Amino acid sequence: MDFRNVYEDAVRAAAYNELEFGGTYHLAFRDLPEMIGESAKGGRAVDFGCGTGRSTRFLKRLGFETVGVDIAAEMVRIARERDPGGDYRVIEDGDFSSLPKGGTDLVLSAFTFDNIPSRERKVRLFRGLGTLLAPGGRLVNIVSTPEIYLNEWATFSTKDYPENGAARCGDVVRIVTTEYSDARPVDDILWPDADYRSIYEEAGLEPGRVERPLARGDEGIAWVSETRIAPWAIYILRPVTRG
Repeated sequence: MDFRNVYEDAVRAAAYNELEFGGTYHLAFRDLPEMIGESAKGGRAVDFGCGTGRSTRFLKRLGFETVGVDIAAEMVRIARERDPGGDYRVIEDGDFSSLPKGGTDLVLSAFTFDNIPSRERKVRLFRGLGTLLAPGGRLVNIVSTPEIYLNEWATFSTKDYPENGAARCGDVVRIVTTEYSDARPVDDILWPDADYRSIYEEAGLEPGRVERPLARGDEGIAWVSETRIAPWAIYILRPVTRG
């Protein structure tokens, strides 16, 4: 499958900029401060796939000196506009040469790998991100679970795409975000847990902690499936120690 950046699109970038941390997205970020605080030491971060800067600004509020990087120039333009004092960079696919090797305490990748096809490409990117980590550094990878493409959610809909049910690892699955102004579906790449664990191992990383957050029901949000089914998987990754 050829790589196609679905967010290199002015209309979609503007719509994505409308999102904050409500609805289903609340569950992806709710527990991150505690998880990061327990896992990552130091104050230097890279937000890989920063988009319009939502997750970069999140890390900055946690006290991290953060560089946001993305291949989508339009998304980065909006991030800079919203946060003129931030450090946002457009990079070529897989090119981390502008970032110091071994100089980052935390790498965050929030939903980026949902859109990246092929095992080879994923492994190459995870290897590259691993080289950025300082001793004791951690890589936080937030991805969509396969179940997100089979159910209805406070923020997403998949009911028009029953073919998602037959998808296997590496297949395209479609999902609509209902909380922004672009009604077009996003083409994601299905990648189940066992397949993520396999590529982490090949890339020299291992999960130290994995969470699949559920809603508690007291958040004041009109949940649909979120109290029963986890839409996200959060992996806290560390380099494999070779004995």
